[in-house]
Amino acid sequence: MKKILLAEDDTDFALVLKQYLALHDYDVTWAKDGDEALAMFQKESFNIGIFDVMMPKIDGFTLAEKIIQLDANVPFIFLTAKKMREDKLKGLKLGADDYIVKPFEADELVLRLNNILKRSGQQAVTVPVSTKIPVGAYVFDTKRLELHFENSIQRITEKEAALLLFLINNSNQLLKREVVLKAVWGNTDFFSGRSMDVYISKLRKHLSGDQHIAIESIRNIGLEFKLDRGM
Repeated sequence: MKKILLAEDDTDFALVLKQYLALHDYDVTWAKDGDEALAMFQKESFNIGIFDVMMPKIDGFTLAEKIIQLDANVPFIFLTAKKMREDKLKGLKLGADDYIVKPFEADELVLRLNNILKRSGQQAVTVPVSTKIPVGAYVFDTKRLELHFENSIQRITEKEAALLLFLINNSNQLLKREVVLKAVWGNTDFFSGRSMDVYISKLRKHLSGDQHIAIESIRNIGLEFKLDRGM
C-alpha cells in the first residue's frame, strides 16, 4: 500500500476523501491542520502528500516548504478552492507535482496520484494490512467479503462491504448522510439515498446477533454506527 499524508481542515471532506482513497488501496493518515501534519511527517514515512492550501496554524505552502527541508524527494499535491493564477504558480515553484482546484472528481485525483507515484518510481511503504477486522462479536473478512459470527459465515456484497468498512472506520460518531453517500456511492442524489437506506437495513440484519452493535438513524441529519469497543 502507498502511504499518503493528507492535510485538510474540512472534516467532512477529509473523511470522504480518506475513505475513497482507502478503497483504492491507499493508506491515508489525516491531519486537521498544517502543524499536526508536520508532526506526523517527522514521525512516519510517506509516499506522497496532499495538502490543502488554506489551513490554520500552518498553511499548505508553508507546510510544503518545511517538508522539503526534511525530505526533498517526497512528492506532494496542493488542493485549493482558489483559482488564482498567482497561487498556482507559487505552488508549482515550490516543487508541487500537481495542483487541483476544488471541487474535483475523486477518481481524477486517484489517477493523478497513480501517475505521480509511477513517475517517481517509489516503492510502497510497508504497513501491516489485516483482512480480518473484529466488529463486536463478529469478524469482518474484507478480502473474502464475509461476516463470521460464532459458527456461521454470512457472505455480503461489495457495496455492503464498502459501507460497513466506512462505518467501522467512523464508529461512535454522528455522520451526515451526504458524507456517507459521497464516500460509498459517489453522489448524494435521491436514488443513491434510497439505496443507502436499503443497505443500512441489510447491515442491521447481518449484525443483529450482537446487541452491542447498532446503526442508529437520526432524522434529517444522518446516522451513527455504535460499536462497544470494550467487547
